[in-house]
Amino acid sequence: MQKPLLSCAAALVLGTAALPALAQTAGDWTLGVGVHAVDPKSNNGRLAGGTLAVDVDRDIKPSLTFEYFVRDNLGVEVLAAWPFEHDIKIAGLGRVGSTKQLPPTVSLQYHFNGQGRISPFVGAGINYTAFFSEDTTGALAGSKLKLDDSWGLAAHAGVDFAVGQRGAIRIDARWIDIDSDVALNGARLGTVAIDPIVYGAAYVMKF
Repeated sequence: MQKPLLSCAAALVLGTAALPALAQTAGDWTLGVGVHAVDPKSNNGRLAGGTLAVDVDRDIKPSLTFEYFVRDNLGVEVLAAWPFEHDIKIAGLGRVGSTKQLPPTVSLQYHFNGQGRISPFVGAGINYTAFFSEDTTGALAGSKLKLDDSWGLAAHAGVDFAVGQRGAIRIDARWIDIDSDVALNGARLGTVAIDPIVYGAAYVMKF
């Protein structure tokens, strides 16, 4: 799904070359509406004393961002999204459960070339991920699975392509440090390192 998404964004960008820039000045607010994928790293760790290799699947959902510019080109952004849902697999056992999560993230980010039609940006911040609605199936059917909430650092980078004076197409990627302690029927099994790349595209509006 991400390839059509990025292809669509690229096509929109090509149509903006002659349009005026989206200025980013102190006191401005922006709202971004888009679609993003949470793509966990390939090795999510081992549970039960290293005997169970865990794999957490990717998910794609609608997303929102709010950013307030405290100075020209310097903004504080909040990321929100529809709850992501991830299948959980264990090597040799297949799919054993699933969980939903919300990863609100606050970042301080700097926008380069804020008066130009193409404006890259970088940022860093902190993430809180809340896990809920854990479910079990297959080899763990009937068991009670619990994933603890996570605090971690986040890094963000992307590019805004201006669409008029109050809009832009954004393509971005974010790395988030998400580690969750896992319990099964109340017994601690270890830690799952999710550490995803969150990437996608959005339309950003200035107010």
